[in-house]
Amino acid sequence: MPTARRRRSDTPPPRTGDSEIEVLRGFLDYLRHSAAAKVEDAPEPGIRTAAVPSGTNLLGLLGHLTHVERSMFLGDRVTDWQATFHAAPQDSAADVVARYRTAVEQADAVLDRCTDAGAPVPRPRSDRPAPSVRWALTHMIEETGRHAGHMDIIRELLDGATGR
Repeated sequence: MPTARRRRSDTPPPRTGDSEIEVLRGFLDYLRHSAAAKVEDAPEPGIRTAAVPSGTNLLGLLGHLTHVERSMFLGDRVTDWQATFHAAPQDSAADVVARYRTAVEQADAVLDRCTDAGAPVPRPRSDRPAPSVRWALTHMIEETGRHAGHMDIIRELLDGATGR
C-alpha cells in the first residue's frame, strides 16, 4: 500500500476553438496529455506490475494507446490487440512515453490536413476503408479517456499519486 500521497493539480477541461474539429482535437489532446503524465514519472517496477487480475499495468495501457493512435490515424494494421497491452521487458517508462508521443505527433500531422469532419481519415493505403474524421476523433476520445481512467486508478494504487 502506498505510504505517501502525491497530489498533482487537476487541469480543467480545455478551452478550444469553435469548430467541431477544434473541439474534438482539444479534448483528445487533453486526454492524451493526461495518459502520458500517468506514466512519465511512475516508479519501477510498478509501471509494469499488474494491478488487477487481467494483468493491466501502466506501460501496457500506454503501449496499447500508441497502437490505437497508429491504427486509427496512420493506417497501421494490428493483428493481435491483446498483445498491444504488454510492454517488452526492456521498455522503460521513457521509451513507452516517447513512442506514444511520436505516434501522437504523427497522428496530429495527419489531422492537421483534415478540415471536413465528415470526410474519411486520409490513409497511406487504400486497401481498407477509413472512418470519418468525426468518428475517429470521437472514438479516440472515448478510448483514451477510458484508459486514462484506468491509469488514474492504477497510478493511485501504485504510489498514491492522484490528479492529472
